[in-house]
Amino acid sequence: MSEGTEVTELHPPVALTIAGSDSGGGAGIQADLRTFAFQRVHGTAALTCVTAQNTLGVNRVDALPPAAVAAQIEAVVGDIGVQGIKTGMLLNAEIVLEVARQVERLSLQPLVVDPVMVSRTGARLLAEEAIVAIRERLLPLAQVVTPNRYEAQILSGLELSSLEEMKAAAERIRAWVGSAAVLVKGGGMSGDLQGVDVWFDGERLEVLKTERILTRHTHGTGCTLSAAIAAQLAWGKDPFQAVQQAKFYVTEALRHPLAIGGGQGPVGHFYPLLG
Repeated sequence: MSEGTEVTELHPPVALTIAGSDSGGGAGIQADLRTFAFQRVHGTAALTCVTAQNTLGVNRVDALPPAAVAAQIEAVVGDIGVQGIKTGMLLNAEIVLEVARQVERLSLQPLVVDPVMVSRTGARLLAEEAIVAIRERLLPLAQVVTPNRYEAQILSGLELSSLEEMKAAAERIRAWVGSAAVLVKGGGMSGDLQGVDVWFDGERLEVLKTERILTRHTHGTGCTLSAAIAAQLAWGKDPFQAVQQAKFYVTEALRHPLAIGGGQGPVGHFYPLLG
């Protein structure tokens, strides 16, 4: 008998995304899993809803039962374990509350909450009761919260049109949610503020600037950023380091977007393979 090939067993960190499916592959679970892979962590997933969408828009959304969401989380955590978690589209109040219960019951940390309430163009994505559930039950459990301009306006009660207003919103959200660090994203801002983010963790207030990338293919940017943060936290980075590394990855993915379909294409998650 010939000898078998030597096997090298790997033990990477594991990250979990709790979010919706994007059939077009640009955002949601699909974007999160690609991001995890390129951050060198094993990606696991708990699906909250299934969307029929492409680069032109969303045609249909179907929610999973909250019990099915909980079962997915329990299956992953009970066997594999996770070192980083993120939430994305949770769709309705019942799913939000079930996810919050599982986070508390299973002590799921570190948790990154992308409070998907409003798109970066200002379109409301959730009913009011789901927004209330995210604000009151899920955000206080997070280690990092990543609202975009419009979500930060909802959470802070402030209108955001300047850098100083972004700073004030970050401080107000941080005071409301407790111990979480807040990253107010500037992708929805105009002019020179587009892509400028504000970080506040209760002590450190930082303005994070990267090169402005001019492309219309930005689908999945928010999902990608929060997934990259969760992956870096899974590697043991502190939250501020995790955000810095995540922003670098998103900037490069924006620099190499995918011009697919007839509308807004996704960022290039696998740009390192395309060079």
